[in-house]
Formats: sequence, structure tokens, C-alpha cells
Amino acid sequence: MKKKLVFDAGIPALYFAGNTIVKKYVDDMYRGLVEIYMCEVNLAEFIYNYARVFGWEAAKVKQEIIRDSIKVLVVNKELTIEAAKLKLKYYNLLSLADCYLIALAKKIRARVVTTDHDIKACKEVPVTLISI
Repeated sequence: MKKKLVFDAGIPALYFAGNTIVKKYVDDMYRGLVEIYMCEVNLAEFIYNYARVFGWEAAKVKQEIIRDSIKVLVVNKELTIEAAKLKLKYYNLLSLADCYLIALAKKIRARVVTTDHDIKACKEVPVTLISI
């Protein structure tokens, strides 16, 4: 069974910036060693942050590259309920997008890859923290 990873919104930005750790994950995906997922909510977070810096057209191109490469899962009732429970539990620690990220990782039994120390601190799922 392949290892499953869920990328937080900041991880694609690190990939496009040339981060070697994230590049290895993506290379492993292309070699069939891991499956990489993102939640639609976290992809939206990446798109707007990327567009703020590089413009809307550049962000559209990057999100298409992401969609062509990794599995982007849409929000559904089950994910929303789990995210809401997590937000209630960690209301002053995690953003709602972070809660969707964790909810997805729990649902598919995956490791989260993030730059956010708060996600690791809540200890809901296995986390790989990448320093920036």
C-alpha cells in the first residue's frame, strides 16, 4: 500500500520555489511510491496567496499544474462535519482551512505535510513539518 500525504496550502508554493524536500515527495509520487492529496479548501488558500504575489494568471497556471499532478478532493458533508468538530476543539489555534486539511488526513489515513507548527501541535494526525 502506498504512503499517503496531504499537502497544506504552503507546500505547493515551496515546490514551485524549488524546495528540495517537497521536490522529493513529488518525485516519489511520480515514481509511484506515494499518493499526494490536497483538499479543495487548501488549494483555494494556495491560489489566493500565490495570486497576491504573482498575479491571477500565474496562480491559475499553477493550480492547473497541481490539479494535473495530485489528487484534489472536494469538500463533502462528512469532511465538513469533521472540520467543524476540529474547529470547535481548536477554535483559537487552527484556521478552518487547517481543520479541513486535518479532516482529510484523518479520512484517508494520511500524513500531513505542512509548514504550520500549530497543526503539528494539535497531534490529531501524523505530521511532517517543513521549515521555511
